Amino acid sequence: MDISIIEREALNLPASDRARLAQELLDSLVSLSLPEIENLWINEASRRLVEFDRGAVAATPADIVMQKARNLLK
Repeated sequence: MDISIIEREALNLPASDRARLAQELLDSLVSLSLPEIENLWINEASRRLVEFDRGAVAATPADIVMQKARNLLK
């Protein structure tokens, strides 16, 4: 099944069911090995780089990111 179909269906669930599903998905990641986790991060970084190179997302200067983070911590 296509992940976009699963995502769309999951987002249509009631909030309590979405929360339970999210917790179960997070719990399933706890048992991953370090190489598996590293591979997931590499894949995510690659996906984000492709989006950036395609122009689908824009970069945000570090000083703006840091200021937003500081504001959230206030």
